[in-house]
Amino acid sequence: MEELREGGFLISKIRKLSERIFAKLLRDFNVNEISAAQGRVIFPLWQKDNLSFQELKKKTSLSKATLSHMLDSLEEGGHIKRVRSEKDKRLINIKLTKKNKALQDKFLQVSNEMKNIFYKDFSEKDIDEFEGYLRRLLDNLTEFSEKDE
Repeated sequence: MEELREGGFLISKIRKLSERIFAKLLRDFNVNEISAAQGRVIFPLWQKDNLSFQELKKKTSLSKATLSHMLDSLEEGGHIKRVRSEKDKRLINIKLTKKNKALQDKFLQVSNEMKNIFYKDFSEKDIDEFEGYLRRLLDNLTEFSEKDE
């Protein structure tokens, strides 16, 4: 009988537990304006503002429907705005508002605290190696997923 491996199971458990811890840290740091789930959409925009819907979809790995719903909520909350591309009027770009940019420092403090919890007792080499493995897993899953699209 083939040996069972726990990678997917462990990743799932890590994801659920880290989401709960991150949500608690957001409360502890008094970041109530956006949720941890919304942070998943905002974070790529903090790295590079003014992304197209398709770029943001790819960076977040969210479905079109889920991303649209999250963007609706973020727009209603005044955190993002949708702007037609000047180069191609068919494209909609997502831009952060000044209101959201003011949250960035607090949210990044929470992210830094989460990083410290996550990588406690890891060396820089350990982190690099671990993240390399995660990227390989993500590439494998992305490749498989894109075959069905």
